[in-house]
Amino acid sequence: MVVELRDDTSINSARREKTIKTVPIEDVGIVILEHPQITFTIRLLELLLENKVSVITCNSKFMPNGMFLPLEGNSEQTERFRTQIESSIPLKKQLWQHTIKTKIENQGLVLEALGQKNERLKNLKNAVLSGDITNCEGQAASFYWGKIYGSSFTRTRDEDTPNAQLNYGYAILRSVVARAIVSSGMLPSFGIFHRNKYNAFCLADDIMEPYRPYVDWIVLHLEGINENEDGLTREHKIELLKIPQIDVEINGLKRPLFHAVSITTASLYKCFSGESRKISYPTFS
Repeated sequence: MVVELRDDTSINSARREKTIKTVPIEDVGIVILEHPQITFTIRLLELLLENKVSVITCNSKFMPNGMFLPLEGNSEQTERFRTQIESSIPLKKQLWQHTIKTKIENQGLVLEALGQKNERLKNLKNAVLSGDITNCEGQAASFYWGKIYGSSFTRTRDEDTPNAQLNYGYAILRSVVARAIVSSGMLPSFGIFHRNKYNAFCLADDIMEPYRPYVDWIVLHLEGINENEDGLTREHKIELLKIPQIDVEINGLKRPLFHAVSITTASLYKCFSGESRKISYPTFS
């Protein structure tokens, strides 16, 4: 479950009292703090982290800019850290190859669902080498975004539409993945491909790649969104907050994305420990 904490000053106190809801902390997966006047106790933060809740903070422009995650996520954490850190470079390259193949496949399925031809993506998927040394991911992205938004579109961190909506959705997805990584007893900082020393969530950025097309699909179908619209609306945020709850198909079964990501991270550790050779990722449908 995702909870958005906000303070709408346009609503009077009496009305706010009527809209107060109580949610069992065990049912909460992500909390987004979107207003500078939100306050809560250290005890509440402690309970949220004990229950493996991802807490996201937003900046003055209401865009996610920080995340709290528990340090203790698994009973075998020390052993799992060591197994992850000691994993071989060839294994990481193979896992990245599989990750990019799945991402390109899902991008192709998005285009197919939109009635677009995706032969180019099928060819690129089959051409991905270990470690994606020929950058099939970048070639696929150029083709993919061009088909969806036109050849002039560029994916950036700007606040224009649809980049603002995509960035917000990806931030939510990233927090879901980071939370699952910690719960599976691994370090989100040590990636299989991403390795920026300033990035605390390299592994989350790796593992979320095949899930991005689900965010793309939701953004494409946001009500009222168009190229001329300026920025991210509250209605868009409400829809994007539902990302963890959408159904995805993984291992032949439909699961909420929130649970599917946990299956993915559990399978990732099995790859690190030598029990498996492939990460379980969803297939877009």
